[in-house]
Amino acid sequence: MTLPFQEGIPENPYYKGRGAQLNPKNKFLRNEYAQEHVEGIDEWWQADVPTQILEEHAKTLVNKVDSPDVGMWYSMNPYQGCEHGCIYCYARNAHQFWGMSAGLDFERKIVVKRNAPELLKKFLDNKSWVPKPISLSGNTDCYQPLERKMFLTRQLLSIALDYKQPIGIITKNSLVLRDKYILQQMARHDLVCVYVSITTMQEDLRQKMEPRTTTAAQRFKIVKELSELGIPVGVMTAPMIPGLNDHEMPALLEAAAANGAKFAGYTVVRLNDAVKIIFNDWLYKNFPDRADKVWHHIESMHGGNVNDSDFGRRMRGEGNMADLIKQQFKVHTKRVGLNQERFEFNTSLFERPQVQLKLF
Repeated sequence: MTLPFQEGIPENPYYKGRGAQLNPKNKFLRNEYAQEHVEGIDEWWQADVPTQILEEHAKTLVNKVDSPDVGMWYSMNPYQGCEHGCIYCYARNAHQFWGMSAGLDFERKIVVKRNAPELLKKFLDNKSWVPKPISLSGNTDCYQPLERKMFLTRQLLSIALDYKQPIGIITKNSLVLRDKYILQQMARHDLVCVYVSITTMQEDLRQKMEPRTTTAAQRFKIVKELSELGIPVGVMTAPMIPGLNDHEMPALLEAAAANGAKFAGYTVVRLNDAVKIIFNDWLYKNFPDRADKVWHHIESMHGGNVNDSDFGRRMRGEGNMADLIKQQFKVHTKRVGLNQERFEFNTSLFERPQVQLKLF
């Protein structure tokens, strides 16, 4: 089925290792590129190009979160764009503000805030700052592949430890284990909680839906290792996509609890703005046998649309399908012992390190 918003989008070869298969138009730009042929001058269109690093000398890093249904007060993101390539990612739309597309550009043109550590120090040194938890990865994954050589997230955690600043983390990358001893020191003072996003145990689905992420088995290893170090760990079974991964929720929650997770959350898929075009294209290319059914299930959870912007309802959906997922989550978290306790960040220890005066 070709939907109206797909008209005019050229057919391209399938790009393995990428989630998005096209670059939809940036709604903020008047002009756009178009592919006429797949050879010669149009080679720029190809997706199998190295990831580009675009350095940004940012003015700010920490942002206040005004959305009441995302469970965070403030967030900071050292990277914009994400090489993981998760097809459903709501953060794709933010790439349009940088003059790029929410599609392939989001995965292969990563904006790096090289001065992020400096900006965090400046923020925490501000006398008006009343300590509240700050979330890493409120938008894109702070442990995405570039972090392996950039070390920005590690620097931010080290600064947070110095200031006794509480930090929340959500990731799906095993690179978080590199910094486990920093996290362990923070955990001793209730300064950190880590959530691991686990969407599916179907490896073939993961490779298509989240092409450059680590396997489910490795993500459960993250949960286990961090838990054994005394670091509070939860899982996010998100997003739940009816007809693709919603039936896996019981098994995901059970495996998470067995590996030491204490907390769990979930959301249902919502396809806002350009993500609607990107996901639809991906769905019909990868699952033509059930694409119509999946698409209509998503619509049934959002009042006939594939997105809902109302706070509270947008994350959980409505209707029979959303209610089934909600009841499934409630029953199985109780069955396996998740969410039986509540984690509270400790903000009472915050202090600004004393600056040593230079002697002249």
